[in-house]
Amino acid sequence: MLNIKLFPTDVPQRPMGYYAHIILLRETDSYSLFQTDGELNTAQVHAGCANAEIISRITMFKRKQTTPERLAGRELLRHYGFTSAEASDKDAKNKRTDERGVAVDGTGVPICDYNVDFCKQCPDCISYGFAIGDAGSEKSKVYSDTAYSLSRFDDSHEAFTLNAPYESGTMSRQGELTNRINEQDHVRPQTLFPSVITVRDLPAALFRYVLMNVLRTRRYGAQTTRTGTMTNHLIGIVLADGEIFSNLHFTQRLYDALKAGNHINDIEPIPVEVALTSARALVSELLAEEPVTPTQTLLGDDLLAFLNTLGGQMRDETTMRTLLQEAAEASRTYHARYVQKKGKK
Repeated sequence: MLNIKLFPTDVPQRPMGYYAHIILLRETDSYSLFQTDGELNTAQVHAGCANAEIISRITMFKRKQTTPERLAGRELLRHYGFTSAEASDKDAKNKRTDERGVAVDGTGVPICDYNVDFCKQCPDCISYGFAIGDAGSEKSKVYSDTAYSLSRFDDSHEAFTLNAPYESGTMSRQGELTNRINEQDHVRPQTLFPSVITVRDLPAALFRYVLMNVLRTRRYGAQTTRTGTMTNHLIGIVLADGEIFSNLHFTQRLYDALKAGNHINDIEPIPVEVALTSARALVSELLAEEPVTPTQTLLGDDLLAFLNTLGGQMRDETTMRTLLQEAAEASRTYHARYVQKKGKK
């Protein structure tokens, strides 16, 4: 099980070197869109560390990863009544606030309006940070870098012609053909994105909140109501006194391992189970090369036991409410100490 004694008891005001890493293999389960300005994001990088060939990989930028996970957590907080479903009216003269100066609805539940008026005291605000111009900001304690597709761009994408037919089911009306036809590149199903999420200086309750968001999030990228489903395969959890390997280094080393085993070709997708097995074996090797001190590592059977326990807690409404309550209390404590404006004596 995860040793909560290795986490800080409260969120510290200054960095204290408590790092918890969530190591993932993200797998697309449908055709996904990770794009900017209408095109898939790509990067020219070396195929591996041992393989110096330059290839093009699809990139999944940080916000393409953290935003869906953050919104999933915010949805959960509203569902269990820790934040209000009301929109903020921050310019209202009769704005309701509690004794801490936090905007609340008619029942006293804090209002946290994403990218409009953050409440600055819920688990989402304290974990992922916020910026409200002159009203203050909080740096994110969740670090996530660009993720790179394990396979090359040519093997990971497919172009589709999209149309928007009339209600009759045809593309013409009164003899005129619509111009609502477009072509768009999509990421193919079973494309893998090795990823490391680093959580810094959060107590166990808030780390668990971030982890639950990762495990619960199912849709990423654009048009998430129609496509973009993804499975986050958890490979390991590593507690240490510093940051570990990057997403790109993880991807390149995993590519080398799979290439050496003849598991990468230009026709078929990389076998997911083979990639997972190789990634699990690779993590220990990569950690041994890092100049940090791991305090606990959950891999293999230990990780499975932890996930089974956590999964049981997440499926029970009463226990889930307790987990969120612990996260909310840790956030409010930090808010009272370091964020809330103190009145003049």
